[in-house]
Amino acid sequence: MQVLVLPEGYERLLGGNAMKANISAAKAVSDAVRTTLGPKGMDKMLVDDMGDITITNDGVTIVNKLKVEHPAAKLMVEIAKTQDKEVGDGTTTALIYAGKLLEGAMDLFEKTIHPSVVISGYMAAQEHIQTYMENNARTIDLNDNDTLIKIASVSVAGKTLDVDPEHIGKLCVEAVKTVAETVDGKLKIDQDDVQIIKKKGGAVSDSEIVKGMVIEKEVVHSQMPKKVKDAKILLLNVAIEVKKTETKGEIQIETPEQMQAFLDEEEKILKDMVETLKKTGANVVFCQKGIDDVAQYYLAKSGIAAARRVKESDMKKLSKATNAKVLNSMRNLSSESLGNAGVVEQIKMAGDDFISVKECVNPKVATIILRGGTEHVIDELERAIKDGLGSLSSALEMKKIVTGGGAVEIEAAEELRKFAVMQGGKEQMAIKKFADAMEDIPKTLAESAGMDIIDTLVNLRKYVSEGKKDYGVSVVEGKIDNMYEKNVVEPLKVKIQALKSATEAVDMILRIDDVIASTKRGRS
Repeated sequence: MQVLVLPEGYERLLGGNAMKANISAAKAVSDAVRTTLGPKGMDKMLVDDMGDITITNDGVTIVNKLKVEHPAAKLMVEIAKTQDKEVGDGTTTALIYAGKLLEGAMDLFEKTIHPSVVISGYMAAQEHIQTYMENNARTIDLNDNDTLIKIASVSVAGKTLDVDPEHIGKLCVEAVKTVAETVDGKLKIDQDDVQIIKKKGGAVSDSEIVKGMVIEKEVVHSQMPKKVKDAKILLLNVAIEVKKTETKGEIQIETPEQMQAFLDEEEKILKDMVETLKKTGANVVFCQKGIDDVAQYYLAKSGIAAARRVKESDMKKLSKATNAKVLNSMRNLSSESLGNAGVVEQIKMAGDDFISVKECVNPKVATIILRGGTEHVIDELERAIKDGLGSLSSALEMKKIVTGGGAVEIEAAEELRKFAVMQGGKEQMAIKKFADAMEDIPKTLAESAGMDIIDTLVNLRKYVSEGKKDYGVSVVEGKIDNMYEKNVVEPLKVKIQALKSATEAVDMILRIDDVIASTKRGRS
């Protein structure tokens, strides 16, 4: 007697077939980004349904724009998103780790090794190598400017930018040092305090940083000063206008004199409001709401620069940068509510007007202005900046760094092979596969540099066996070199997060032995 548990049209994969399908789908995502690794990594051109083009080698951008449908492949996309959210960099590394671990698991399955044994071996390897890396990492702090520039430069170097990575790296370091705060003895870096403005035109090398705020506004009146030194800044979340009544009302005006008296009274109210502002000592006003034309005239006459309809988010950053309070009422205005800045100036970029607020005492807000010849270049530059900021934040959070260029991976692989020998049972086979996955990073870098992959791995292993650490793949020169001396360093947290994300995702994929898909094909 036939018993139907699932409705007609459902698809089901069991056991080995389910695992093979899941691994193949997940590896396809890993392979899609693998060739983008490193300063000579290749780019991907992504075209969406509307025909919009994105050219990038940023791992998380690629997987976000891929229309992935397979559930196992979606898990790989989650790895990239988690990595980007947690540390802001290393998404390609995490996907390469995961892809190679799945490939190793498939080899072990064919040798009749049970998935639970593979998972156990992988978890043991990940925990061991994490501890090993933490114990052997170098320490840094916020004052180690040269090392911080190296970290940001390495992160930026992988992007498609024909510019000195050190220049962009310096922008990232200046931004992070500007917004960094010590809270309860811990360094806190909020990347939201770094504003990024993109303007097409000029060269990438023209990109600059302003320690303070740049807002896309202009002064509201042509007679207002365009540059104010030693600015006393007032932030208002209230309109400089005559208030309308909350309920409907009518004013009956029967003669021209009454009309004039009404207008005169309205003008007097606005003039008094401006006089109240002037008494505080303010010479710059940023208003979140409207400013009446008459009020604009009196402000200009008083030599006060003003901007209106400023975004709430910009007002909060202005408050943080200048130490001014955002006031919700015109009552009880005082000089104590004012903020300070060395210079407030209206500037023009690519035909648009901006107001820059700079030379603040302790701004805690930074603005990076990105320039470039095309939108694609500026977009990729923005991704590079965000990666750089993420790397620096991660490095300073743990205060530890490791050597890049595949040096830390080749050393970790040799350590795992020693660890595998000490383990009993079949788990050591999984640990050795984990070591192979670590080696896939220097292998990929060598491949992108046009080097012989086998010779590169053999020589790197030889250096490690001789106790020579820090040797990795110098992609730009196409040879093996001491990468620490070459200033190629990376945050330890990025590596550890990549290992954790990859191992956990692989663990989840390997535990699946039954896929039930409600495709319901063939139904009308």
